[in-house]
Amino acid sequence: MLFFPTRPLSFRSSFHFPHQFCSKTITSTTTTATMHSSVSPSRESHKVSSSGEAAISVEEWQGWGTTSPIPAMVTQVVDDLKLLQKDSDADMIFGGNHGKLSGDFKVQEDKKHRATYQSLGDSETKLQFFSARQIACRVLGSRGYLCQKCWLPSEDCMCSKLISCPLWHRVRFWLYMHPKDFLRQNNTGKLLWQVFGIQAATLCLYGIAEHEEMMGGALKLADGGHSLNFILIDGTWSNSGAMFSRLKDRYELMWGDELPCIMLNTGASLMHKLRPQPSWDRTCTAAAAIGLLDELHDLPNFVSYGLDKQAKAIEDAVEVLLEALTARRLRMGRSITRKQRHNRDIL
Repeated sequence: MLFFPTRPLSFRSSFHFPHQFCSKTITSTTTTATMHSSVSPSRESHKVSSSGEAAISVEEWQGWGTTSPIPAMVTQVVDDLKLLQKDSDADMIFGGNHGKLSGDFKVQEDKKHRATYQSLGDSETKLQFFSARQIACRVLGSRGYLCQKCWLPSEDCMCSKLISCPLWHRVRFWLYMHPKDFLRQNNTGKLLWQVFGIQAATLCLYGIAEHEEMMGGALKLADGGHSLNFILIDGTWSNSGAMFSRLKDRYELMWGDELPCIMLNTGASLMHKLRPQPSWDRTCTAAAAIGLLDELHDLPNFVSYGLDKQAKAIEDAVEVLLEALTARRLRMGRSITRKQRHNRDIL
């Protein structure tokens, strides 16, 4: 991931923080070509019946790592899929990567969703529809295949190897995640709430109104208080630019000011072994959090809060994820190294 700083990292000597500090982290486009493209040879296409199985319950929705109710537009997309399945008399089948539709139903749904998208009147509604459709298909297509906690195939579940750790109560992370990174197997942002808990590291999905309003409301309540809220953008290089622009616009509307960002000195993540970045200043979401906690720990006012140990807990979780992904690749007979890009930037 990359940091695009707009102002340097700085803190007051007291614990009254008048602003939310935002670390903007952007993954390179190599993210899309990494571990989450793997499909288990034993995986069968997942068929959704027309008898109501497609409905997503609150329990299932929140099991994927979110604290919110089911977003209204996600529910609408699921209902539309069920209706199309009934009208077309075609099976709703998911296969391949990330819960992608396949077969005859895919052809019909593709035509319908494109027509729906074009009929929407404004860019905001189009974004919300795009995000909701991505998320709905990923949830339905990953059902019964991915572990809800670690987002790995059930046979590769790593949950038993992760060790939880409380995050200092005055720090809160927001994982501002692009829908195309939701439920990706090699996503590292998920490790934050797996280790720290969903109240300390909260998922906010890009383009989902309920999530973005929830984050904005929480930041308003925290403004002028004693807490530090950090937003980590979790998306590919191409997607994160739009996400950052959206954050800046929403922040300016709420506070009438420029979105504050910080600059971190992050080293190479362990994940570089499987998905090398174009240069060392781009790293994964978890590595950004590790770097942030380490730099906070080095400040005199924060040295006594165990932030270094909390950083180490995330580092250990990244190692667990790397081992699980590596073992999966080896079992499938796939390479465990990725071709490096722009090697001139990596010493």
